[in-house]
Amino acid sequence: MVTISAAQAHGRLYILQATETHTERIVIIGAGPCGLAAAVELKKIGLDPLVIEKQNIVHSISRYPVYMEFFSTPENLEIDDIPFTTAGPKPTRLEALHYYRTVAQRKGVRIHAFTTVDRLTARPEGGFALDARRREKRPVRYEADIVIVATGYFDHPNLLGVPGEDLPKVTHFFTEAHPYANTDVVIVGGANSAVDAALEIERVGARVTVVHRGEALARVKPWVLPVFMAKVDKGAIRLMLRSKVKAIAEETIEIETPDGPVTMPNDFVLAMTGFHPDRRFLSEAGVVIEPEGWPRYDEETMETNVPGLYLAGVVASRNEANEIFIESGRFHGRKIAAHLLASGRVAGMPR
Repeated sequence: MVTISAAQAHGRLYILQATETHTERIVIIGAGPCGLAAAVELKKIGLDPLVIEKQNIVHSISRYPVYMEFFSTPENLEIDDIPFTTAGPKPTRLEALHYYRTVAQRKGVRIHAFTTVDRLTARPEGGFALDARRREKRPVRYEADIVIVATGYFDHPNLLGVPGEDLPKVTHFFTEAHPYANTDVVIVGGANSAVDAALEIERVGARVTVVHRGEALARVKPWVLPVFMAKVDKGAIRLMLRSKVKAIAEETIEIETPDGPVTMPNDFVLAMTGFHPDRRFLSEAGVVIEPEGWPRYDEETMETNVPGLYLAGVVASRNEANEIFIESGRFHGRKIAAHLLASGRVAGMPR
């Protein structure tokens, strides 16, 4: 259905806005692995949810480094009964993209890609209204009895909060090393993503400095850490611990170290400082955000304090985004499906 708003002036009718409207039983916001897993679980109990995704399916994985391997094994990333076969013991980014596309196709998951949900509203009469934009322009409205928020976190980096962070040379994502060949690169962070990026970028001839505020590196894969430290010991990579970036300029960077401030030449900054969930949808829809910063929900059912509004994936995590992974978040949909069946909402929901 299309709703048209119009105005008349000087004898002519001008169309101001055309809003496409969809009425659904269940809408899932987010087509990442956890959103897809929830959709598959709901289809198993006779429902046909619509998944809304602001980019394309598993967009976050598409932004991972080109040659990245997952820390986990394939069976821990599988959805339902579709096996995840890989060439090696650890899945690659490319294999994961292929796998999750295959899941969506084989399970017949309906997806509205390139559709951004701007507002989620709980209606007084029950159900929800979602105001969205198709390809950033065309307005779309969705009305649903049940909404599952599975928005993930990869589009919301933890900012450094320093002058110059908005310069084009600063990024919170690392895809491949080639653009950094023969340049001065500062990588901020002390976990896997920072170390992996440093090793790849050093291999293409960049002059790499890793800046970490902690006393030591944290959460680095045990088979990677010795390789990284060997590079540090040989002087191929500079490691600055107990240090933090103070300011970023066009051609330099200022770093606060235990021995005082240091200004050094710099072409690029990769801030591998992690990400956090976007819970704006939840608070606007009436979900209570606890004083500690996380949403209120029942861990057994994944339902929030707003009836009919559920969480799936990392959006349900506490302050640490690393608390929930694909390995655990893929089962949230199973809890939601079980609760819908037990509460009798499935039979009573209009198609």
